[in-house]
Amino acid sequence: MNVERPDPADLRALRDAFAPEHREPPLGWDALRRFEAEHDVVLPEPYRTFVAEICDGYTGGPPGYRLVELAGAPVGTPDGHVQRALAEPFPLTEAWLWDADDSRSEEEIRAVVERVFGDGSIVLGTDGCGMDWHLVVTGPHRGHVWNICGEGAQPFGTGFGHTTGRPGFAGWVEHWVSGEPWWNVD
Repeated sequence: MNVERPDPADLRALRDAFAPEHREPPLGWDALRRFEAEHDVVLPEPYRTFVAEICDGYTGGPPGYRLVELAGAPVGTPDGHVQRALAEPFPLTEAWLWDADDSRSEEEIRAVVERVFGDGSIVLGTDGCGMDWHLVVTGPHRGHVWNICGEGAQPFGTGFGHTTGRPGFAGWVEHWVSGEPWWNVD
C-alpha cells in the first residue's frame, strides 16, 4: 500500500467503481490543497487524487449510505460532538472493543475514544447504526480504513484478521465492489 503516490491501476479501478451519475463533482487540486493547509495534513493516496480528480462524495455507496464529501464529513462520537484534529495522530494501531474493556477506568476509555473519533482521521461515511468508516490521515496507520462504532474500532484489510480485502482506500472500495462482507465470516 503506497500512500505517497497513486497507483494508476488503483485510480482506474476507482473510476470504474464509482458510476458517474452518482458522483459529486471532484474537489479540484486547489480546494484540496486549501483543505490540507487548513488542517495541516496531506491526505493519503489514492484517496487524495480520488477526491481532487474523480469525485468528492458519492450517493451510491460505499459505504451503505453514501461516501461523504471531504469538507462535509460528519463529526461526533456516540455521545456528543468532538473537535476534529486531523494533524494529531490517530491513536489506535489494533482493534479495540472499548465497550468490553475492563482494564481501564471509564474516564481513561472516554479520553481515548474521543481521540479515536477526533484525531487523525476523516469520516468516509456510514453503514448505519453508528458504524462509520474512517480513513486514517496521520499516524502509524495513515492510509488505512477503520470501522468505528459506539462499541469499538477495527482496521479493514488483510493482516488484521477481520477481512480478506487488501488494506487502504482502494482495497476497501475493491472489496465493497466485490459484494463480499467487510468482516471475516470464517
